[in-house]
Amino acid sequence: MPDRSAPAAPTAPGEPPLTIYNTLSRRIERFETIEPGVVRMYVCGVTVYDSAHVGHGMSAIVFDVIRRYLEYRGYRVRHAQNFTDIDDKIIDRANREGIAPDDLTARMIADWHAELGRLNILPATVYPRATEEIGPIVAMIEGLIAKGHAYPVAGDVYFRVRAFPGYGKLSHRDLDDLLSGARIEVDERKEDPLDFALWKAAKPGEPSWPSPWSAGRPGWHIECSAMCTTHLGGLVDIHGGGADLIFPHHENEIAQSEAFLGRQPFARYWVHNGLLRLGGEKMSKSLGNFVRLREILDRDLGAAFRLMVLQSHYRAPLTYTEEGLLGAERGLDRLRAAAGEAAAPDGAAATDDAAGDSADLPALAAETERRFHAAMSDDFDTPGAVAALFALGRAINRARAERRPPGTIEPARRTLIALAGVLGLPLAIDETTGAGDAAPFIELLVGVRDELRAAKQWALSDRIRDGLAERGITLEDGATGSTWSRRKA
Repeated sequence: MPDRSAPAAPTAPGEPPLTIYNTLSRRIERFETIEPGVVRMYVCGVTVYDSAHVGHGMSAIVFDVIRRYLEYRGYRVRHAQNFTDIDDKIIDRANREGIAPDDLTARMIADWHAELGRLNILPATVYPRATEEIGPIVAMIEGLIAKGHAYPVAGDVYFRVRAFPGYGKLSHRDLDDLLSGARIEVDERKEDPLDFALWKAAKPGEPSWPSPWSAGRPGWHIECSAMCTTHLGGLVDIHGGGADLIFPHHENEIAQSEAFLGRQPFARYWVHNGLLRLGGEKMSKSLGNFVRLREILDRDLGAAFRLMVLQSHYRAPLTYTEEGLLGAERGLDRLRAAAGEAAAPDGAAATDDAAGDSADLPALAAETERRFHAAMSDDFDTPGAVAALFALGRAINRARAERRPPGTIEPARRTLIALAGVLGLPLAIDETTGAGDAAPFIELLVGVRDELRAAKQWALSDRIRDGLAERGITLEDGATGSTWSRRKA
């Protein structure tokens, strides 16, 4: 059980206490760790039979930001994320390609690491793989059989769902509802239709490992329980994954782990991100309606995708659209413009009014920090945190466009970069884009063009638009003014 006497967080002066939504209790709770100052976080990883899609990228970003903020708050995070590297889909694809399953999974895992690196995801502390955890998995199954929670039959082993009184507490369903409403695998060998496989006897030609029951392989659910026990001591502060894993995967994990360990809770906080949708449906490799993660990375839109994800609360569903992605890229351009080290034009001097306004920038920077931490401490409210960054970015860009002295802008600029970094948003200017130090001047030209359009001086406004277009800058006109972005190849 968590040590209730432990400090809730290594909170710095002025930072609010950290709260988090717990799927298990269905309420926001104050964050308290099992071990003071340490977070044990397990996040369910991918089944490596195909390339990652942007739904996987969304989940990776969510838990990367959670981890980054915890570390910013002073916690030491031990982050485990598994690879399911043996299952029916892996075997089927390897057979189609005429290669060994290990060769397929090695390629997919290498691709995963490369793509998440390009997405600016911090690497996990440990990446356990199902095929490398067979010993602990077999030991856990043996323990469950000895305690009467599991039984072997014809080389397979099943978990007795009704032998675990708390089954259904995460998904908040009772057993009768599950039996009538869930998709249950029909197998007459099982004692109860709800029972699920812990070990599967291998079919001819399939990869297998020795066990007391058969040459076979582990079921999907048991691998995560065994990995949490091996790598995180069996008790976890945060157990994360997509909302689609609540039932049956995470429900089964709770049953296995708490039955084996003989104590609860197995995980202190269950954290689930909302699902990414495409065309109104959950994005899924099995449904064939997905956008591969590498497609946006190859367009240099990884940072824009991160911003798009962060502009929606992690528990809410997010609809992926090209318009939304490009809109996030335009927003990122505005933040990058504010973060750039641009000096005032030669000969420019701040007026008395300008100097007075720029004196408010330090106060705005301090208020931005307060808003940022208030949002992030409230169940990792990234939309609120991002909104605070945009407000500060607008003030910086406005100050530059009005030729304020750079020294009055610098503290606010550094605050913007530091807080964006907590979210994993890189605001460094790419010198090859042609929109580095020029960004504040582009902002100024766009503002002038808006005034020309309001005055119906179309020829001059078109001249500015066309001149920017020749330099790779695209304008988009809207009801509240124009925005600009660097043209993508």
